[in-house]
Amino acid sequence: MENNYTMVAKTLFGFEDLLERELLQLGAMHIKKGVRNVSFEGDKGFMYKANLALRTAIKILKPIKSFKVRNEQDLYDQVYKMPWHDYLKSNGTLAVDATVHSEVFTHSKYIALKTKDAIVDKFRDLDGERPNVDLRFPDLKINVHIDRNMCTISLDSSGESLHRRGYKTATNIAPINEVLAAGLVMLSGWDGQSDFMDPMCGSGTILAEAAMIACNIPPNLMRKEFAFERWQDWDVDLFEKIEASLLSKTREFYHKIIGYDKSPSAIAKATDNIKNAHLEEFITLQHHDFFKTEKEGDAKLHMLFNPPYGERLDIDMETFYKDIGDTLKQGYPGTDAWFITSNLEALKHVGLRPSRKIHLVNAKLEARLVKYVMYEGSKKAKHQED
Repeated sequence: MENNYTMVAKTLFGFEDLLERELLQLGAMHIKKGVRNVSFEGDKGFMYKANLALRTAIKILKPIKSFKVRNEQDLYDQVYKMPWHDYLKSNGTLAVDATVHSEVFTHSKYIALKTKDAIVDKFRDLDGERPNVDLRFPDLKINVHIDRNMCTISLDSSGESLHRRGYKTATNIAPINEVLAAGLVMLSGWDGQSDFMDPMCGSGTILAEAAMIACNIPPNLMRKEFAFERWQDWDVDLFEKIEASLLSKTREFYHKIIGYDKSPSAIAKATDNIKNAHLEEFITLQHHDFFKTEKEGDAKLHMLFNPPYGERLDIDMETFYKDIGDTLKQGYPGTDAWFITSNLEALKHVGLRPSRKIHLVNAKLEARLVKYVMYEGSKKAKHQED
């Protein structure tokens, strides 16, 4: 069996515990939680599995070298010494990105450029020809991370961010990121054992992620390509075996997933996206204004949505959030209602006391995921739980 090596899965702020749990369930070894990342160990097959199956990961990086750096020349010399022929051919293509947290190194683009220069100079000196840069579809995508004076060079096994699942062809004015949507469903504790509703579903992302969680469908099956498919050690037979193994673990779903939106164009886009994801048998979409609806039936309902923040949409936020509270109180008994917002001032106008508040960051905005428990037996909200 191939030797295990360390990998780093990057994620969104606040999702580290979710990602740690996902990795544990997938069978990763030596899991270690960081900030916006979780490191772990596994073999090549596990790297394929992590890219296919992790819902809350944005990237899977494979670190190949760490060293101390004092200046740009140091960085150049250390990168030049690395055995780049193990990873890339001289007529291949590469792309380099960098993140820096250092007083000495302050420009990430310059660090990426210096790293690229060292790699191509090495090939030119040894072979007389050099790889070209291809930012869109490189044979090798390299990540440079400098924290103070420690530099880590990693291979990016994912390529395009893993939130790009491949099922979305149409989005609305303020689309929610697929990784964020999956994480919200997981944070809300929904396990597929009750009906699920997104009453402001937009282009359907939360609904699609909820359906994949309910049925244990790997989230990244629809992607056109992962970066590791261009690596020199790409093993298509192993990948297909991993894919088949994951697909064999899907499960039945016996409840309903419902999406409302008051915009006909949003419903049309959601319909396209749900169809692209092959999830239409699990999800029902309806053109409704949530504020004019009531819960159907007595079954327990789990609600999760992403209301407008006012960042990109011009609406009266105080009235809008008051209407959310009134609709929940009057029309949705027996419902656990969750939503995410970065409009912390407008949240005060819901008129209900949240039973939970989780701190998150959404598109660089401070946000809260809040929960309101609407009790059975009355269309008026009873005392909210602490």
